[in-house]
Amino acid sequence: MLDSRALTKIQSTILIAIVAVAAVVGGIAVYILDGGENQSSETIKIGVLADLDAVTGKQIWQGVKLAAEQINAQGGLLGKQVEVIAEDHDRESGSDMIAVTSAMTRLITFHHVDFIMAQTGGGEAGFVCQDISAEHKIIMFDMNGNFLEYTQRVLDDYDKYKYYFRYIENASQSLRGITDSLILLRENTGFNKIGYLGLEAGFISDVMEGLDSFLPENGFELVYKGKFPLGTVDFSSYFAAAEAAGVEVLIPLVPGDPGIPFIKEYYDRQSPVFVYGGLISLGNTPQSWDWTEGKCNNIAVVGQPIIAGYPITSKTLTTRDAYKDRWNEDITGTGTRSFDALRFVLFDAIQRAGTIETNAVIEALEESSIETSTARNWVFTESHDVMMGENVHDPDASYQIVMIFQWQNGEQVPVYPRKIMEEAGASYTFPDWPGPWDNIS
Repeated sequence: MLDSRALTKIQSTILIAIVAVAAVVGGIAVYILDGGENQSSETIKIGVLADLDAVTGKQIWQGVKLAAEQINAQGGLLGKQVEVIAEDHDRESGSDMIAVTSAMTRLITFHHVDFIMAQTGGGEAGFVCQDISAEHKIIMFDMNGNFLEYTQRVLDDYDKYKYYFRYIENASQSLRGITDSLILLRENTGFNKIGYLGLEAGFISDVMEGLDSFLPENGFELVYKGKFPLGTVDFSSYFAAAEAAGVEVLIPLVPGDPGIPFIKEYYDRQSPVFVYGGLISLGNTPQSWDWTEGKCNNIAVVGQPIIAGYPITSKTLTTRDAYKDRWNEDITGTGTRSFDALRFVLFDAIQRAGTIETNAVIEALEESSIETSTARNWVFTESHDVMMGENVHDPDASYQIVMIFQWQNGEQVPVYPRKIMEEAGASYTFPDWPGPWDNIS
């Protein structure tokens, strides 16, 4: 059942019809990269739907562009060159569904792309883009839409929505990684009094709601629930409340710029809680150590192996270095996903299918089993979601996994999952000021 965030079928249909006319008439801004409407039919065209003026959209385009360049350098795909065409939907500046639908429609009806890599941004945009891809029977990879309802549509109406593939873990999968890591932490430390501190908005609220259920059900004591409003930069009162509640482990759910003052406040007050297992958006980047003046030491958060510099697969560091050489900047999770989606997953599926015919490629994608920069064995679920977790048939070929990295003396060290932690020969480190870690035997 779709919730109120989705457009109704009638609204979506009307919107698509309006924009289809607008796209034909013209007057809509477009970015054409490596070609345009006069491209040869002897190319395979990859459409990028993103906010190209914003950081995330730029990363998606750069990842796809790099993948196309590498494929072309080795002779192309099915004897054809791969070309990239992008439309700017200006998604991050607002929620204008007309702009999103215009851009998507132009990629399909004006530029005649064969596949689409999309930054839906979640919410209504994801549902609208799904409807358009279904209408035109074109395969779309979603780079950042994590609503559970998107892939539920594939299960509920496969024939209509089979064209949709999600290339990011959903909210439930992210939560599962955090909660499983807490069980491992408890086994190793005995820490059982948990608190969380998160932004009271959107996806973070869903995670906090999940923690409210999971922690008590699994024998944890949830002793502190902290929620802060958008724009918060002073966390002293929140730390004081967590400390007074007896928190041993504080789960941070701190997206965006507040991550830096959060880390500095924790260090400067020498808080007797262990910050572990959540999200600090600026806590996993290579620059975090310098930005916080080393005050992120001992903090552990969900992170990307490619950003942390950990070779989770044989392709991780090669991709990181190629991106850095091409764009003169560090790769991000979004850039990695968009690169992998074309360079490895779609490339492999088309090769196995021997054609770009839609149904044949869908069948090949459904049978994907390939190493990427982030997964030793990339597989899609029945709902076209990301297969997550350990591979019981082959422990050395795990699927996409949630990983937690801890800053230790300027480096990010994996401390979850257990197998990766053991492979790295890693162990937890704790602050040199007093805390519950003093009681670990």
